[in-house]
Order: sequence, then C-alpha cells, then structure tokens
Amino acid sequence: QVQLVESGGGSVQAGGSLRLACEISGINYRAYCVAWFRQGPGKEREGVAAITSSMTSGSTTTYAESVKGRFTISRDNAKNIMYLQMDSLKPEESGVYYCAAAGGFEYARLLDPGFYRHWGQGTQVTVSS
Repeated sequence: QVQLVESGGGSVQAGGSLRLACEISGINYRAYCVAWFRQGPGKEREGVAAITSSMTSGSTTTYAESVKGRFTISRDNAKNIMYLQMDSLKPEESGVYYCAAAGGFEYARLLDPGFYRHWGQGTQVTVSS
C-alpha cells in the first residue's frame, strides 16, 4: 500500500520559514518523481516544486516561477523522505500543501497535478501578514 504522509505545516508570519516533510512508503522511492503542490482557498491545486528520480544521473529540480530562490526541494533516498524548505513566505502562499509521487518521467509535466498518481492528505500552511 502506497502512503505519503506530510508534516511540518503550521502558522508563520510573513517573511518567516517552514520546512515540510513527506514520508513515502510502498513504492520504490528512488525510482519516482516526487513533488509538492499547494491549494489555497477557492483556488486550483498548483505545482510548487518537483524533484526527479535519482536512479540514473542524479536528481534534477524544477520550481514554480513564484517560489524560485525562496523554496528548496530535496530528497533523502535512504529515509524515503522528501522535504520542502520554504523561506520568505508570503500570505498568498497560505493553503494546504500536498506531496505527490509519480512513476516515469515527463519533464514538461513535473508541476502538473495530473501527472501524479499518489497523493498525501496534505498539511496546512498559514502565513499571516
């Protein structure tokens, strides 16, 4: 059974930082692309950051334009955990953050929710002004 469990959400003031974690089980984690998505109130789920499988020449990362330079995605293949370090947070980035996993590789779809088969339950992030 595939399980993705997020943690690390919470409340922070604008400009603050949070580190999210996602523990993944039930899949060959190293072979999967994994990503973070967020969904604000009344908004569609959007891709934040993704990191590819590390089975070949090493992982590559991609980020939504709005978070480049402030967010960092990483993966620990020994622990089957993925992280999202979020710095300089903004109020409009409040929402539920989800981790997701996908087998295969399509670089153009790494931030597309439809590419991902497995999802966590989400963790709430609230950024106050």
